[in-house]
Amino acid sequence: MTAETTIDTTPRAWIGCLHCYNDGRLVGEWFDAEGADEITLADVHGGAAHFRSDCEEMWVMDHENIPVRGEMSPYDAAQWAEALAAVDEHLRPALCAWVETGAYVAEGFSDLPSIPDFEERYCGEHETFTFYAHELAEGIGLLHDVPEEVVRYFNWDSWTRDLGYDYTTADSPSGGVFVFR
Repeated sequence: MTAETTIDTTPRAWIGCLHCYNDGRLVGEWFDAEGADEITLADVHGGAAHFRSDCEEMWVMDHENIPVRGEMSPYDAAQWAEALAAVDEHLRPALCAWVETGAYVAEGFSDLPSIPDFEERYCGEHETFTFYAHELAEGIGLLHDVPEEVVRYFNWDSWTRDLGYDYTTADSPSGGVFVFR
């Protein structure tokens, strides 16, 4: 029997004190991004007795399982966690991949992904895009009722290439590709 490997998709944020950082001291902790907007200076410093009155602002200086690069506010980290929690856990890698392609639809004026648009555009995980194209052709009956003589000469490479203009793909952790309309 083999052990099944699970991948932790929990969004996490390293929240630090900006005043301490500017003083040359790295003070902060890792927290779940969900609720990052409720973290206090006392939480970051390991207790109220460990920070000074000039410590006023916190910042997310690093994060994991949030599909954007760079620093952000604790509020933004919490918003990303909320967006990721809006999809089933098994879909989170696909949602993250969609965002990382840069071809995703953002919600309002933010960088947060539109979950309804993700759900509408996500076509699943497939071995390759070519495999997806063949499944799609079968599903829509592309060559149904076409004489076998014509089917033999159908150019699958051209069909797949042209179809690729309307789709985005991203590598999946399992070795296949995620496909998005």
